[in-house]
This record gives sequence, C-alpha cells and structure tokens, in this order.
Amino acid sequence: DLYPCDILFVHRDAEREPPARRRAEITDALADLDASPPTVCVIPVKMQEAWLLFDVDAIRAAAGNPNGRYPLNLPRPGDIEHLPNPKQTLRDLIRQASELTGRKLDRLDDRPHRVAEFIEDFAPLRHLPAFQAFEQEVAQIIGNQELR
Repeated sequence: DLYPCDILFVHRDAEREPPARRRAEITDALADLDASPPTVCVIPVKMQEAWLLFDVDAIRAAAGNPNGRYPLNLPRPGDIEHLPNPKQTLRDLIRQASELTGRKLDRLDDRPHRVAEFIEDFAPLRHLPAFQAFEQEVAQIIGNQELR
C-alpha cells in the first residue's frame, strides 16, 4: 500500500528446496493479499549473491576502488551456484578489492548489495537455469503489460 509498483519482484533463495516449492510459497503468500501487481519470482539456486560473483569491475566499484589492481580470483560462472557460501565469498572479494586494511575494512560490510548497481551486463548468467527462468518470467510479465 505504501509503495505501489507496476511489477513486484519477490526474492526467495531455493537453497535445498526445488524452485517449484519456493514459487508455490510466494504464490501462496500473495494469495492472501487483496490485490497484487504482476509478480516475478526471483529464485536463485543458492543465494542471490552468487549471481553477483562474475563481474570484477562491479566488485571493485562496490568496494570503492574501481582502479584497484589486487588480483581477484572469481569463481567460474558455471561454479557460482555450487559455492558453499556465496554471501561470504562476495564479502571477501569486496574486502580484497578495496585494498584496505585494519578497521577500514569494517566500512565494507554493507557493500555486497551495491555490486548489482555496477553490473552493466548480466549476460554471463544466461547459462544458469535459475537465471533463465527469471529472465523468461520478466519477459512474459513485460509482454503481458504491453498487451494491456
């Protein structure tokens, strides 16, 4: 009610559950609402942070050090959904990319969400089935909106 939107994106990590179950949870929760806008379910296999582990430039920019030279060992795109803790991996990469030391590193704890702001092209994720499902759902919702 306070923040109306044209399309609602609802995120729920699949974790150990099948994506269909997470989708059903989202659908059930929305059924309790009087009205809801068209909804896109965002269901990464592990954690959404895994989808941010492919762009060195975005990680450096989020770390506040876009011209950094410290080598970052990003996982291969095909491996990102199989990492045990993508959230921690992203935090560690941001800390490395910052090239800061000591207490200054504590300032970076709120930076992981900013990586997405600096990604210009998500195409490297298009081989991941969960990302393909997300893109298809977005395209379908947008297509339906254009028909109205």
